[in-house]
Amino acid sequence: MANKKPEKILELFDEMLIEPDSVNLIMLFNACVQLRNERAIKIKNKFLHQIPKLSTNTNHVINSFLNMLVKFGDISNAENVFAQIKTKDIITYAIIIQDTFEQMPFKPNEVILIVLFKICSKLLNEPALRLAKRMFDEVPKTFYRKSALLNSYLHMLITFGEISNAEKFFTQIEINDSINYRVMMNSYNMNNRPEQCLKFFKQMQQKNIVADELTFTIILSACSQIGLLSICEPIVDKIPSNMLNHHRLQITLIDMWMLGYVDKALKIFEHVQKPDVMIYTAMINAFGLNGMGYEAVDLYRRMPIDIQNEVTHICVLNACSHSGLIDEAHSIFNNIKVKTERITTTMVDCMSRIFMFDEAQKLIDNFESCHPLVSLCIVRALLSGARNHQNFILLEKVFNRMKNLFPEKKQGLIAGFILLSNSYSSVGEDDQVKEVQLKRLHQIGKNKIVGITWTEGNGERFKAHDNTHPQSNEIYNEITRMSAELKENGHQYDSRWITREINEDESIESVLCGHNEKLAIAFNFIQQPIPNLIQVTKNLRICGDCHSTVKLIAKRRQRPIIIRDANRFHHFDISGQCSCQDYF
Repeated sequence: MANKKPEKILELFDEMLIEPDSVNLIMLFNACVQLRNERAIKIKNKFLHQIPKLSTNTNHVINSFLNMLVKFGDISNAENVFAQIKTKDIITYAIIIQDTFEQMPFKPNEVILIVLFKICSKLLNEPALRLAKRMFDEVPKTFYRKSALLNSYLHMLITFGEISNAEKFFTQIEINDSINYRVMMNSYNMNNRPEQCLKFFKQMQQKNIVADELTFTIILSACSQIGLLSICEPIVDKIPSNMLNHHRLQITLIDMWMLGYVDKALKIFEHVQKPDVMIYTAMINAFGLNGMGYEAVDLYRRMPIDIQNEVTHICVLNACSHSGLIDEAHSIFNNIKVKTERITTTMVDCMSRIFMFDEAQKLIDNFESCHPLVSLCIVRALLSGARNHQNFILLEKVFNRMKNLFPEKKQGLIAGFILLSNSYSSVGEDDQVKEVQLKRLHQIGKNKIVGITWTEGNGERFKAHDNTHPQSNEIYNEITRMSAELKENGHQYDSRWITREINEDESIESVLCGHNEKLAIAFNFIQQPIPNLIQVTKNLRICGDCHSTVKLIAKRRQRPIIIRDANRFHHFDISGQCSCQDYF
C-alpha cells in the first residue's frame, strides 16, 4: 500500500496458504477501495458472507470492511453490516455517516433522520454537527409536527452544547409535549442552570402538559442543585401519590432530601418495602454528607453484603471521612475484596483529612505497585489535606508529581494550581502566588469556576462582593452589624483565606465579608420575619473563615443555619457547633 500497488496486494492475498490476520484483511480492504474494479467487487461479495467471522476480529477489521462497502456505494449492505456490529465505536459511526447520506438517491424519511441525529450525537465533532444541521434545514415543513424527529434533533443540539440554538428551536416546535420539555429541562440541569429547568416546569403547568415519572425525576434533580426547602416542598406536593412508589423517583427524593432534611429522606427509605443497592446507597450517602457518619456505617453494616457495590463502599468511606471515623474506615476498607481506584482514592482522602499523610502515601504506593497506570485522582486526594495542614513541602511535592505524570490533564490540574496559589496567598507569599498564577495562565488558561450562592426568598443568588441585588445597601449594612457583633465576641478575620491581592481601598475584613455565603446569610437577616432556619447552597467549598464565622453567627443570633457546599452539608446549630466537626 505504501508503494501504491493495490493490485499486488490482491495477488499476494490469492497466493496466501494461511488464514489472513487482521493486518492482512485491513490491507486487502483498503486495496479494494483504491481499485474499485470487478476483482475488488468479487472480494467484497465474498466477504459479505463472512460477516460473523469478521466480527470476531478487532473493530479495525469490520470497520475497514464497512468503509469499503460505503466507498463502493453499496449502502444497503453497509447498513446491514452496521446493524450486525455488536460493539460500535466512534470510527464505526463515522464511516456509516461519512458517505451514506451523501449518496442517497432520495430524501431521507423520519426514521433515517432520527438515526442520523443519533449517530451525529455519538460522533460529537464539527463535520457531524454541520451535516445534521444541513439535513434538518432540508426537512419539509410537514415534518415539524413529528414529535420523535423534533425531539431527536433537539437532543442532538443539546448533546453538542448548542443550548441557545436548542432554545430557539424549542420555541419553533408547533406541538410541545412532555418529552421535548424533558429534553430541555435535563439540559439545563446538566449545564448547572436549575432555575431555568424549574421555569420550564411552570410553563408545562400553564399549558396543562402532564408531567410523568421521568419528568418529575428531572425536576427534583433541579431542586437538589438549588437545595432550598421553599422550592422543594411545593414541587413534591405536586407529585401524584401513585408515583411515589416508583423506584427511580424514590431514589431521587432521597437524594433531594439529603440537602439538609435527612429525616424526610429516612421516611422515604423506610417506606420502601424491599430496598435495593441504589436505595441503600442513596440513604448511606444522605447520612454521610450531613455529618451522620455513625448512622451511615450502621446502615452499611445492616445492608445485605451480596448487594453492596463499589459506589456503596465509596459512600460509606466518604461518610467516615466527613465525620473523622478513621477506625471504622480502616475496618470497612480492609474488608473490601476488590479495592478499586475510586475506593482507594476515598480512603486516601479520609486519611488526608486527619493529616495521616504517611499512611496515605503508603496506601498510594501499594496501589501503584499493583496497577500499571498511576491515578490522577488518588494523587490529587492528598492536596486538600496538605493545604488544610499548611504542609507546603508535601503540597509542592504532590503538585509537581501531578504535573509530571499528567501534563495532558489540563482540567485536572486547574484545581491543583488554584490550591497551590491559595495556599501561598494564605501565608503572605505574594511572589510565590504570582509565579504560580503565571505558570497556570501559560500552561492551562483562565478557566475558573465562578462562586455562586443560592438562598431562600425566590431562590436569590449572590456572587462574591455582589452589588447587583436591589437590597444591596441593606445587605451590606447588615454585614457591618454582623461583623461588629463577631468582633465583640473575639472573632478575628483569617487572612489565610484571601486568595488575591488586597486593593488599597480594601481591608482583610471587607474582602472576607464580601464572600457570597455571608451576603446570602445577611440577606436572610433583613427579611421580615427573619426565617427560623437559614438555608444556603453554594457551588464551591466553604472557606475556613466563613465556616468559623457562621458558627459564631448561628450562636450569636440563635438561628440554625444549613450550608450545602460542593462537598457536603454543614448544619450550624445555635450552640455554635457544626455537624462536620471541622472535617471539611
